[in-house]
Amino acid sequence: MNDHYTYRVTWSPEDKEHVGLCTEFPSLSWLAPTPAKALAGIQRLVRDTVADMQTTGETPPQPIADRSYSGKFMVRVPPQTHRALALAAAEEGVSLNRLVSARLAS
Repeated sequence: MNDHYTYRVTWSPEDKEHVGLCTEFPSLSWLAPTPAKALAGIQRLVRDTVADMQTTGETPPQPIADRSYSGKFMVRVPPQTHRALALAAAEEGVSLNRLVSARLAS
């Protein structure tokens, strides 16, 4: 299996251990005393979960890293927010798209 999943290790104050997480499998986690062991544990758990899914005919989630993105998405906002953004864009002399893109990036 090519493991292209997105992993993160963080500290859990409640458990007083490091916790390994996988973005594509939000219900899975692995606690360990060190970051390296938390990462290894979650990777092993994901590998086992994917193997189980394949055995039962389920399709594992596609890794985020392997997905392609168009660069477009729609966001619904209240009319007053749309108006305020349009005014801000006009005042800055940029398109609404450029203004929102810059704000999302910051």
